[in-house]
Amino acid sequence: MESLRFGPLPDRPDLDVAVALTRLLHEDFVARGTRHDERMNDEEVVLAVKAHRAVLERLGLESPQLPFRHHSGFYDYWRKNDMSGGGGWQARRECIEELLGPTRQALEDLQEAEYEQRFKNGPRGTFKNLIFAAVGPKPQIVLRDAVSNEVEIVRNAENCLVYKDPLPLQGLTWRQMVTWWQAHHMPDTEEPEAADALYRRLYRSLDSLPEQTVLRTYCARYAEPDGFDLPALIPQVYLHYDPYTRKSGGHSGALHRERMDFLLLAPDRSRIVIEVDGAHHYGTKKPTGADGRTTYAASPRLYSEMVAEDRRLRLAGYEIYRFGGWELTRPDSPQVISDFFTELLTRHKKPTP
Repeated sequence: MESLRFGPLPDRPDLDVAVALTRLLHEDFVARGTRHDERMNDEEVVLAVKAHRAVLERLGLESPQLPFRHHSGFYDYWRKNDMSGGGGWQARRECIEELLGPTRQALEDLQEAEYEQRFKNGPRGTFKNLIFAAVGPKPQIVLRDAVSNEVEIVRNAENCLVYKDPLPLQGLTWRQMVTWWQAHHMPDTEEPEAADALYRRLYRSLDSLPEQTVLRTYCARYAEPDGFDLPALIPQVYLHYDPYTRKSGGHSGALHRERMDFLLLAPDRSRIVIEVDGAHHYGTKKPTGADGRTTYAASPRLYSEMVAEDRRLRLAGYEIYRFGGWELTRPDSPQVISDFFTELLTRHKKPTP
């Protein structure tokens, strides 16, 4: 019980542990309130409740607000709330069901989503971390431990953000991002202030007007009712660090997309990539003309590299959407973006059992 407060067990998923702990607490409190043959003493109940809360938080779920800490507290609670005497056992049973039933239902929903996911071609591999929103010189990354697949930023780490918290089964919401930001960057602030600071920090990582329009339009949804529970739109996410860049020459295995413009980790566990393509994505720059304008010549090579990387990501389970930079400079671009996200979020809702 004590070790669960500090991290998952090595051989048991948190979801399985949360289901077992919920059942244990439910059965033990019911036993205390009806038959007085509970298995845990007060000290053990306190540990179980703390472990239960920690595991639920790692899963992104709210823990039940128990008005008592242990069996003795439950006894005092039911006496003060007219649950003694004849038929009181049924009232006490219903009390426990009201407190722990919603948690059990939420866990069953997650189990169902996990079961359904086995029949989908989702992304391969396990979520480890996000390196994103770099400003200034890009980070340099090394594989510190190839056995455990641990990466480390050895240069310019101060220019980027790194999210290493466990990824809940239902994806990464804006509320969870803000909670992470508060814990690591603004521990003494309230949620609204931290959310505003995080948004401004993400916005600083974008130097393209079309990309800024995408972020600004999507993040306006956070101000709507339940907006903080929408998937977070994460800008400038590093996909890989490739030392064999195209500038190196002679390295046919060089990867051509170092980072994604935007990433959504959706409630159905899809990984959604959104790219905003300027002319440099598919063309080479021409010499500046007499009028000072910069123009580009279409490059079949650049286009082929771009679509080849799309194929690779799709086969790995990612979903990719592209915007042309030109369409995001039109007066109606905010509405185009808003309509797109409305349909996208509808398609990627949390699965229902």
